[in-house]
Amino acid sequence: MSQRALAVLAACLFTVLISYATRYGYGILLPEMLPALGITKTQAGVIYSSFFVAYTICSPLLGLLGDRYDKRLLITVFVALLGAGAFLMSFSASILQASLFFMLAGIGSAACWAPVMALAQRWTSDKHRGKTLAFVDVGSALGIVGTSTAIPAIVMAQGWRTGWMALGAFGVLVAVMDLLVMRSPPGDRPRALPNGPVKYPAETIGATYRKLLRDRKFWLIGLAYTFTGFTVIIQFTFLSTYAAQELAFSYGAATRLVAVIGIGAVVGKLVLGPVSDKTGRIKIMMLCAVLMAAGSLGIAYARGIMLIAFTAVFSLGYGAVWSMYAAAASDYFSKEYAGSIVGLWTVYLGIGSLVAPTLAGWIADTTGTLSWSFMMGAAGGVVSLLLLIPVWRSPSGGLPGR
Repeated sequence: MSQRALAVLAACLFTVLISYATRYGYGILLPEMLPALGITKTQAGVIYSSFFVAYTICSPLLGLLGDRYDKRLLITVFVALLGAGAFLMSFSASILQASLFFMLAGIGSAACWAPVMALAQRWTSDKHRGKTLAFVDVGSALGIVGTSTAIPAIVMAQGWRTGWMALGAFGVLVAVMDLLVMRSPPGDRPRALPNGPVKYPAETIGATYRKLLRDRKFWLIGLAYTFTGFTVIIQFTFLSTYAAQELAFSYGAATRLVAVIGIGAVVGKLVLGPVSDKTGRIKIMMLCAVLMAAGSLGIAYARGIMLIAFTAVFSLGYGAVWSMYAAAASDYFSKEYAGSIVGLWTVYLGIGSLVAPTLAGWIADTTGTLSWSFMMGAAGGVVSLLLLIPVWRSPSGGLPGR
């Protein structure tokens, strides 16, 4: 692999890193934000859902634009918006302000997945796609580990508002790096039209979408993605709050549970990603659903060392699942339009992600415990598994073409 390819993939990794650091940094900062803003868990869920409303609406459009226009400029601008939204979160004084600022971060984050993974796929061979995407996706786990390590230290020294400022500043730095480093691969550069923007040759994405929407596999994988997002977001929204408020963990100890997820996620990505190149993507996606369901159920009941163990189980499935769905877009459908396909699937993911925080918060406020919310997350993992089984049993289940 060339030095240019490695540099682009590194930029992709850092872009994913800041996106996930900001997205999941909310749950790490939440135990301190709740009393400061005087909000309930339901209201905290509403703030988090605002991020995913913007993310869900913008992702298909940005996936499409990423397949047709210069990815470097697109990603740079939206990463800068992500950083701006995170920085503004430090000035939140009400649920409305926090929702609007985090919505801006969600708009920026929408360009940090589908266009990034599509660019990474164009810099790698089909043979090593799973390994390459797993490498880029390590950024999400490193973002979680870094946030759950650095942010609590900042919060305990300077307060939660400074934590948001730090995330925002880092976002701007990543945007500058993307502008300087990202490029399209040789032979895949967009052509410049006279008196017009840089653009890829016009192809019928509408026809591709119509074909996809008639494909049973596309719907099954998309709906499984919905419940994957549902399961994941519940843990990242409330795990630290659960440990701090219900299990009497200190703030620092509670946030270290999120670090466990980040560390385990790195293992899941680096082990299961390359394995999927040999066994087939769908089998690993099913395994991820099982691991996340089992981990979520265990978190609802476990204490002490077993709580850490079940958190680690959850992390293995969580870590590998995202790059599996990204690779499945090329495996089962189209490498050329991978960004558009993942962007469309992100609508499904976003629906699960925007419903989960508010619903989980409401259940916790109603029942007086977050345990029921984690059990609901486990159910989401089971449903995801059931939706993937028919894809696995289809003639092209496992490795496409076999």
